Amino acid sequence: MFIIHVQAQVKPPYIDAFKKACIENAKESLKEEGVVRFDVVQEQEDPTRFLLIEIYRNRDATSKHKETLHY
Repeated sequence: MFIIHVQAQVKPPYIDAFKKACIENAKESLKEEGVVRFDVVQEQEDPTRFLLIEIYRNRDATSKHKETLHY
């Protein structure tokens, strides 16, 4: 497996749009053969901070993911 953690801090006016885009990306990513898991986490204490946890079957699956339209 190959695991990627992405940390992001979003300006307050853009939180809803960012969250919507991340959830849509996660939903579409889960349809990919090489994606095991794709989580979007928003901190409760600081809602401007997000963590994306992407789990792939192998490193090649990350390259294929980057070629998709939803990426």
